[in-house]
Amino acid sequence: MKREEHIPYQFNSISELHRVLGLPKPLHPLVSLVDNTAIAVDKDQLPGSFLLNFYKISYKKGLNGKIRYGQSYYDFDEGGMVFTSPNQLLATTDDTEYLGHTLLIHPDFIRNYPLGKTIKNFGFFSYDTNEALHLSDKEKTIIIAVFKNIEDELQSAIDEYSQDVIVTQIELLLNYSNRFYKRQFITRKAVNNDVLSALENLLNNYFNHKTALLNGLPTVQYLAGQLHVSSRYLSDMLRSLIGQNAQQYIHHQLIEKAKEILSTSNLSVAEVAYQLGFEHPQSFNKLFKRKTNVSPLAFRQSFQ
Repeated sequence: MKREEHIPYQFNSISELHRVLGLPKPLHPLVSLVDNTAIAVDKDQLPGSFLLNFYKISYKKGLNGKIRYGQSYYDFDEGGMVFTSPNQLLATTDDTEYLGHTLLIHPDFIRNYPLGKTIKNFGFFSYDTNEALHLSDKEKTIIIAVFKNIEDELQSAIDEYSQDVIVTQIELLLNYSNRFYKRQFITRKAVNNDVLSALENLLNNYFNHKTALLNGLPTVQYLAGQLHVSSRYLSDMLRSLIGQNAQQYIHHQLIEKAKEILSTSNLSVAEVAYQLGFEHPQSFNKLFKRKTNVSPLAFRQSFQ
């Protein structure tokens, strides 16, 4: 089963994953709740990297001291949750990944429900592993209770309401996770403020050292990479702190820098646009006016 490390193994069904992990056949082909302690193979027998064509929601015990966020450990020691969407590249690691529970959901299971479309709105499916949801003891109890409801339903005789009930429980699990992530942004406010400060310095250097002139406008992906967080996590974190997502924050800082240059230099509006990374001055003019209700030229003239 061991594969070349540079060729991710593709799991095309939940049943196939069960088979590789040495688990019994799933109770339902499109949804499964796995007790990770029941996995009957050693990790060195698994692919080094792999892709799933279904959603994976893992509750992991013992995350404390195993996964870091920046220079800090997680806030609680009651375990945490990691969310992955279909076709995300995953890796087998040496931590305590297989202690806890894993919920596997094929997109076809929720396709005919509103959740089939709205599941993409849960940003934590795009977070990196080191941005896991770390649970308090109370939160863990709630999550485990929802898992138990799903397990009971899977083990019951299937009827016309079975799928409705399970989908409802999955949506409840995701809504609770959304709530708990909002709590996590608050409890990590000091750490997140450090990230915000680093982001501000990063953007200042980007504009002051003419990086924008050479490389164009800063992107969310570039900034997130420099800060070692995922793009979606960065946007959600900023929204919780200052009410702006990452793109909005970039635009805000860009406009503030533009105001500074327009009011203190003799550069033409076009030169200001190029210095800030715009390929076309018209795009700069349009953004500036949309954000300030005046044109760059009118803004400069107000200082004369």
